[in-house]
Parts: sequence; structure tokens; C-alpha cells
Amino acid sequence: MPKKPFLPLTALCLLALPLTACGGNSAASDANVVTVYSADGLRGENGDGWYDQVFKDFEKKTGIKVEYVEGGSGEMVQRAVREKSNPQADVLVTLPPFIQQADTKGLLQKYAPKGAEAVSDADKAADGTWTTVVNNYFGFVYNKKALKQPPTTWDDLLAAQYKDKLQYSTPGVAGDGTAVVVKALHDFGGERQAMAYLKKLQANNVGPSASTGKLAPKVDKGELLVANGDVQMNYAQSKSMPNLGIWFPAGDDGRPTTFALPYAAGLVTKAPHTANGRKLLDFMLSEQAQTQVSAVGGGFAAREDVRATDENAVALAKLMDGVEVFEPDWADIEQNLTAYVDAWKSATGS
Repeated sequence: MPKKPFLPLTALCLLALPLTACGGNSAASDANVVTVYSADGLRGENGDGWYDQVFKDFEKKTGIKVEYVEGGSGEMVQRAVREKSNPQADVLVTLPPFIQQADTKGLLQKYAPKGAEAVSDADKAADGTWTTVVNNYFGFVYNKKALKQPPTTWDDLLAAQYKDKLQYSTPGVAGDGTAVVVKALHDFGGERQAMAYLKKLQANNVGPSASTGKLAPKVDKGELLVANGDVQMNYAQSKSMPNLGIWFPAGDDGRPTTFALPYAAGLVTKAPHTANGRKLLDFMLSEQAQTQVSAVGGGFAAREDVRATDENAVALAKLMDGVEVFEPDWADIEQNLTAYVDAWKSATGS
């Protein structure tokens, strides 16, 4: 969600300027901070998101200020790569396959946060370099006021009514945008078929967007009829966007499908505040923070021993009922990500 976060003044400066330009100091200059580079989706429009609550509670408990920098998953990894010789971030949070990419590029050091033992093996790195902190699923949104029923299949999106009323975020830059390609690869049975479809879809596509979170407000206002997103972010946005509905495209068999698209966090290699980064990761996986994932953030707890029963958790379970969840081959996707993105660019002329 591209929403106003809980941020100390130093973090507000970080969002607009290079890390070394905030009051003349780098992020590493203050020992009482922890810097987070994160994909968007977990902060609230009115300071009411999961990050807002967790960062507030963390600062109150430890006295450590959270300096927060947000962007697309790919964008955050690229920034960390550029800073590899002089790291500025302590904690990196991205969606797959970018968390795997960060690991491959040596951006993450091994650290298993307290509580990681309660996270399933599929939701954390075997070598301990990253751990899911919030579970989530890929999805699309539609305008419930303009469309009495959501689209059902991918082919529905090719209809003339969606011309210049459909948009998805940029693969290779945004995690959810990359997820569009991942789901197409699965649903259409391979790269050739997926790219042939996305080429046809381009006739209705408004154009690129670096941020997925910026698309939902356009759908709510009716500027768009359909856009991509993810369940956690869009469900939380729907609290203040009454026209927003969530749906999952189906293949030819008519069965809606999705896949897990978790927010995964890792400790940055040679982080300027490694100890503080460990404390924040521990706090994110604490029972207190994990209980708040659904109640506050509209997401799914990463810890399997946290059984949420709040109103949001019940609604989310109902939303996912009947939706088939498949597991992508993230190793293949990470290894071939550049090739898939290049194929998408070629197919769509982007």
C-alpha cells in the first residue's frame, strides 16, 4: 500500500533523497537506528498499517528508530546492489523472486530470527539468509461499482471494455508485476504461450507502473477497471476504498489459481547496524507482531503457530476459499528472471 507510514523525520528525508544527503549524515552515522529497504504494501495510508504498528512498538520497546525506504522489490534489490561496497540498509524486505536474487548476489548474511523455527521450510531460505515475515498471495483487483461481476479468465481481459482501463505493474521492477509473468507462465503452460497472451493484452494496457500500490486507488476511482495486486495489500486498501474487489484469473478450465507471494526479510551483508537489524527481525517474528499481521495489516501470519481468529482473518479465509494455490519453481524463476523479463519486453514492446 503506498500509504503514509509511521516515520521519524530522518526517514522522511530518506524517502526523497540519497541516504548520504539527509542532514549531511549517512544512515550509518547514528548507532541508534535501523534502516529498512522494503517493497511497498505493509504501511498504512493513515498510519494504520502493519509496519506502522510494528515500527512504533519496536521503537517504544528498544529506543531504536526505524528509517524506512520503500520501492518496488526489484528497485530495492538494485539499490542494495549499488551500495554493496558501502551498505546503507540493515534489513531488506522483498517479494520473491527478488529475495532469492538478493541472496544469490550476496546481499544477505545468515541470520535465523527468533521464531523462525515456527515458519514453514517453504517460507524461509535453507541456508538461513531470509525468512518470511508476512504471508501473502498474488491477485487482481476490479472496480465493483463499474463491474457487477469480476472477470473470470485471462481471456476476459482482452475484451474491448478494458481498453485503456487495465494496468499492471512492471515485471522486473515491481514484485507484483513480476508475479503477473509468473502466473501467466503457469496458467498458459510455458513462456511462448504466456508471452503470446501478454502481447495481445498489451492492446488494453495503459502502460508501465513502477509501483503496484498506486494502481488500486485508480481502480477504486474508476480510472481503471482492473489492475494487478496482492491479497494483503489490496484487502487492507479496500477498508478505505469501497469500490475495490479482489479476484483471481482462471485458466481455460475456469478454476481460479494463485500462489504465495510473501514478504521475506533478510539481514543485509555488512549492515551498518547489524545488531539492530537482528533485533528488528526478531520483533517482526514475535508472537505479538505476528498476531497483528491479519488484525492490523490484513495479511497472513508467517508463523504456523499463530492462529488468527480476528475479523480480518475470517474474511481472508473466505476470500481464499476455492482458490487453488500452486507453488512456482522460484529457483528457475530467479535464475531465468532476466530472460523472462526480456521476453516480456519483446512481446509487449515495453
